[in-house]
Amino acid sequence: MKIMTYNILSCRKYPGLELDFSAPAKVIRELDADVVGLNEVRDAGPSADYDAQTEILSKLCNMPYRYFAKAVDIGGENPYGNALISRVPLLSCETIRIPDPNPRTGKDYYETRCVLKARLEGDITVLVTHFGLNRDEQQNAVQTVLANLEEERCILMGDFNVWPDNDILQPLRARLKDTAEAFENSLCSFPSDAPDRKIDYIFVTPDVEILSADIPQIVSSDHCPHTAELKL
Repeated sequence: MKIMTYNILSCRKYPGLELDFSAPAKVIRELDADVVGLNEVRDAGPSADYDAQTEILSKLCNMPYRYFAKAVDIGGENPYGNALISRVPLLSCETIRIPDPNPRTGKDYYETRCVLKARLEGDITVLVTHFGLNRDEQQNAVQTVLANLEEERCILMGDFNVWPDNDILQPLRARLKDTAEAFENSLCSFPSDAPDRKIDYIFVTPDVEILSADIPQIVSSDHCPHTAELKL
């Protein structure tokens, strides 16, 4: 099974930022993944540039199973969050809210986040998430993920907004394998036009065999896609 995580910048083609649904769809089709976790996804809202992006990409990529997990309403009324599109049937899906820090102790932009949890045919669990920029947000995200991990046949992916050596990841590394261990050389995922850091991840439970992994250097979003081939 080929897995892919991709922060699609709300289908705004980088660096010009014009809406272009065909650009991320082309990347997804060319990389030929079976299951794709998406970050920075918009859903249909009253603003003109808020469309049902999960449904649109699902159709453009011929991946019939889909789920949008709303984290927040931008401007109070425009849905925004994570999504999953898949060739593998989705048996159940849920949106798990990551608690907002209270009080806030960081200095960067704050945004309510969530974890998408899906059960796939074949007894596979997939979690898709997008961590915040501040450490207190990231700590809450890690705790939420840990509470929702399965012990076997579980995949965690997304944009974590931290570098691989950040200690915020240690509780996750204690329970999961990083597919980056299959890289032949160190690979970075952001920014896509001159990558200098890895902030996108695919983790798996110890029972899942990692066959290969890659971060193709593709400029469409501001993130490069991250893929992994797994044997479950």
